[in-house]
Amino acid sequence: MLCLSFTSLLVLVLGVSLGAAFPQGALKKSCSLSKYKFIMRHEMKAARKMTEHFENIKLQSDRKCNTRLFHRKWKIADLSVPDRVILVEAELNLTIAMLELPTVPSFDEARQRPLAFLTQVREDLRGCMAMEATSHQPSGRLRHWLQNLQTAKNTETTGCLEASAILNIFQVLEDLRCTARREQCT
Repeated sequence: MLCLSFTSLLVLVLGVSLGAAFPQGALKKSCSLSKYKFIMRHEMKAARKMTEHFENIKLQSDRKCNTRLFHRKWKIADLSVPDRVILVEAELNLTIAMLELPTVPSFDEARQRPLAFLTQVREDLRGCMAMEATSHQPSGRLRHWLQNLQTAKNTETTGCLEASAILNIFQVLEDLRCTARREQCT
């Protein structure tokens, strides 16, 4: 009987000790970007359909856009993993904001699935940022790109930003894949 009580007490003490060592929810939350190493075919197909539909309804010839945010002289693989997370989150923020703009009903249907997917990705990225990049200082290369993004948001028309974000969605998805591969992305 004494042995059974001692065992119960030991289990209770260990449980309380482990509970203090690992705050509630800490074990449940993890950076779950690995699922984006390979983006599902139906998500890629929905993005392609949306992009093609956008090209059909928005003529690019009448736009005089100066922004070249997605045409970088460096590759995302050249950045550190925390820098990649920050970059992809910034790309997603822009893309999601542009997809949420009011639009014609026919495009509204085409954008729903990609918008839902990208919103989920952004939530997963934010979870990673909260865990991994709390004290990370972006590299000079990334800071420069983020400054260019802010400048474009302040100087470009909404139409130019929308076209840039939507027409470069596959680069955002490729950047996401590289970020999900972490150190294995080269």
